[in-house]
Amino acid sequence: MQPEFTYEANGITLIHGDALDLLDTVVADAQVNLVFADPPYNIGKKFGGFHDRWESDDAYASWSARWLDLCIKKLAPDGTMYVMASTQAMPFLDLYLRTRLSILSRIVWAYDSSGVQAKKYFGSLYEPILHAVKDPEHYTFNAEAIAVEARTGAVRHLIDYRKPTPTLYNSKKVPGNVWSFPRVRYRMDEYEEHPSQKPEVLLERIVLASSNPGDLVLDPFAGTFTTGAVARRLGRRFIGVEREREYIKIGLRRLGIRKDLDGEALAPPQKTYVRRNGPGGSGNADEMTGDLFGPTK
Repeated sequence: MQPEFTYEANGITLIHGDALDLLDTVVADAQVNLVFADPPYNIGKKFGGFHDRWESDDAYASWSARWLDLCIKKLAPDGTMYVMASTQAMPFLDLYLRTRLSILSRIVWAYDSSGVQAKKYFGSLYEPILHAVKDPEHYTFNAEAIAVEARTGAVRHLIDYRKPTPTLYNSKKVPGNVWSFPRVRYRMDEYEEHPSQKPEVLLERIVLASSNPGDLVLDPFAGTFTTGAVARRLGRRFIGVEREREYIKIGLRRLGIRKDLDGEALAPPQKTYVRRNGPGGSGNADEMTGDLFGPTK
């Protein structure tokens, strides 16, 4: 099957269509260095004209197995794949993927709450991410590029006397598997109109850690094209596949490919907000013309 259209510019390729229909023909086998897959979660959200709900868990697991196999087929021998899913669905993906790749890490992306939490059970404040590779002996992992400050004696300039020559404690370390990044808020510059946009800081850590400049990054469910925006900024090549036309327009603008499409100017969302309380606000709900926090999962 052919894509509805494809746009390419400066190592960036944007493809309009369904990844399951297109990946096998538009992406070469064993050439992708890094796959980041953030598929629909099967939790009932609406993405443009698509409703994120399968008739059963088995149907969702079967659909997931199809796109996972395609992504693995496109992955280079030393390539890396990151897969996100809902807490409910990740067990299916984990069990399937561990028979085909080597899972190195099970990451928790933890974030703060910005809405009403569950009252009869413990509400979810994280999303799981699998970090997997084709060859556990040969893969890219740029530890220095993602090092963070170590919460050790280095902060207080303490000396490590366990070594033959006493030295200061290391001040940097590789992050653990719990990542605390805020979700995308309505008034952030990177905000786009999408129900599950991922923050650039999350993708930046993944792209820096598991690819090098010039490498090819694939996102089969591109959404707001955050993966592409980060890959482009960091000097990677990128292929993004997206089925919804409204999100394709975001990608064309955000990746600097087009300023218009079919006579329509591609502009970022116009965000307005009037304070409910304090100076300039009366406390009336009608004065809120935008969601302060943006979409939540």
